[in-house]
Amino acid sequence: MESCPSIKNILLLDSEGKRVAVKYYSEDWPTNSAKESFEKAVFTKTQKTNARTEAEIAMFENTIVVYKFVQDLHFFVTGGDNENELILSTVLQGFFDAVGILLRGNVDKKEALENLDLILLCLDEIVDGGIVLETDSNVIASKVASHSIDAGAPLSEQTISQALATAREHLARSLLK
Repeated sequence: MESCPSIKNILLLDSEGKRVAVKYYSEDWPTNSAKESFEKAVFTKTQKTNARTEAEIAMFENTIVVYKFVQDLHFFVTGGDNENELILSTVLQGFFDAVGILLRGNVDKKEALENLDLILLCLDEIVDGGIVLETDSNVIASKVASHSIDAGAPLSEQTISQALATAREHLARSLLK
C-alpha cells in the first residue's frame, strides 16, 4: 500500500548536541526526556562524521537519519525505516538552504538563536504534522519573510507565532514606558 512520505522529526542542534530548534511529528518519543535522549544519541552517533559538503545518511533505532553540518550547527531530518532517503534528503536540503537564505549566509548558532522565530516558521512551512509541504528553499524563505513582515495585520489574521511576536512587542513597549 502506497502512503505519503512522512517525517518523524527535524532537529537543529549545536556543536555540543544541545537543542537550537526541534520539531517532532511522531509519537515515537512521548516525553521530553525521551526526545532529549534521542537527540543526544543521534548527535553522538553522527558527530565523528564529516557531513559538511554533502548530506550523510545513517540508520539509527529503526529510523533513517539524514544530516548535514555547517559551522557550529547540525541539521537532521528523520523518517521511518521504510521512507525514501532521497525525499528526506530533499527536505533536509530545503531546510538547510532556507535557513541560509533567512540568515543571509551567516549560518551559526548565535545568528540562529537571534532569529529563532524565522527558523521555527521555516519548519512550519516545510512540514505539517509529518507531511512534507514544501522543499524549495526560495519558496520557504519568501513565505517566512512575508510572515515576519506582516506584524501590523489584525490579530485574527496572524499566525500563532506572529501573534506571539506582536504580543511580545506590546509587552516590551509597555514595560519600557
